[in-house]
Amino acid sequence: MKRLKNIFKNIDRGYKPRFGAFEILKFIGPGLLVTVGFIDPGNWASNIAAGAHFGYQLLWMVTLSTLMLIILQHNVAHLGIASGLCLSEAATLYTPKVVSRGLLYSAMAASISTSLAEIMGGAIALNMLFQIPIPIGALLVVIFVVIMLFTNSYRFIEKLIVGFVSIIGLSFLYELYLVDIDWKIATMSWVTPSIPEGSILIIMSVLGAVVMPHNLFLHSEIIQSRQWNLEDDKIIKKQLDYEFFDTLFSMIIGWAINSSMILLAATTFFKNGLVVHELPQAQSLLSPLLGSHAAVIFAAALLFAGAASTITSAMAGGTIFAGLFAEPYDIKDNHSRIGIGISLVGALIIILFIGNPFKALVLSQMVLSIQLPFTIFVQIYLTSSGKVMGKYANKKRTTITMLIIGCIVTFLNILLFISFFR
Repeated sequence: MKRLKNIFKNIDRGYKPRFGAFEILKFIGPGLLVTVGFIDPGNWASNIAAGAHFGYQLLWMVTLSTLMLIILQHNVAHLGIASGLCLSEAATLYTPKVVSRGLLYSAMAASISTSLAEIMGGAIALNMLFQIPIPIGALLVVIFVVIMLFTNSYRFIEKLIVGFVSIIGLSFLYELYLVDIDWKIATMSWVTPSIPEGSILIIMSVLGAVVMPHNLFLHSEIIQSRQWNLEDDKIIKKQLDYEFFDTLFSMIIGWAINSSMILLAATTFFKNGLVVHELPQAQSLLSPLLGSHAAVIFAAALLFAGAASTITSAMAGGTIFAGLFAEPYDIKDNHSRIGIGISLVGALIIILFIGNPFKALVLSQMVLSIQLPFTIFVQIYLTSSGKVMGKYANKKRTTITMLIIGCIVTFLNILLFISFFR
């Protein structure tokens, strides 16, 4: 099987990690690649819209989405470690063709929608910083991503992404330092659900921007870069524990960055009665309120977010498409390359016909939330199956928890559908 021949070149199946105090650092990385997917430009648009229109009131959605994300991402990484298959491969091998094809075709559409947001965000940032037209900026972002994917190893890309996440996080720490936040209200808003009138579209876009279907496919694939000696049950159990630390650590970073976006928008735009309809407008409004340095840092962080998240969305497209043929992601394989091309080129073509970039970013995240229930319920089926997972199949309480998450996401989608007819 191709999976056994080459998942990642750097895997040593005979290596037995020591699991000492510093050994856990070797497991940090896959979670951060997933994290960059939910601090992408689509998140920026959704979070800034949430903060600018509703102040602190929608912070609870970031908390709820992140809690759901931790459970889902840990579970899908569990699939990759225990079965040696990514989500798309497992769906192809263990579900009826009509189910697997429906899931993976819709997931490819979600990957295109994701790449659209990532590329658009990078292009908007280039326009902010250097006045480069959006179409040309989008093309430059795609060229950069293609060069990175086709000329560098996975481990280098992983280190690059970790660096980008660090820059984005530090940028928002600086931005928050400049504003006066009401921490008492913010703390209450993180844990108190509230659905203000007219907020359901933004709530769904925040959900789709945090719990992203393409990240579930990607995480189940890239976690296998840490697989060592799969025949040793003791090591597999340690991997599962260390993977959870990586996922939890990375998701908390993502929660903090997403929250900081809403806090920034709430304390600058909502507090001053400023309505934001696009990211360049947000940057221009920051200058008189926080100074020119804040506006430049905002744009630079957006550029890093766009570039990094486009890399991961393209990898997810390659993973999903290769899974249609029951193959692992491999940049040297044609199926993976075609998946990357569909994700990037499809998004680039759509960008050329977009009239309102900011609204397109928000709507792209809503598309992800609509696809998400299909991915979640198939994931639950696979990870609860003894045939797929063996003795590592979900325990009953895990399956029930995930079913609750799937029902919550489905319920929110129904609310969104109803809102269109009001």
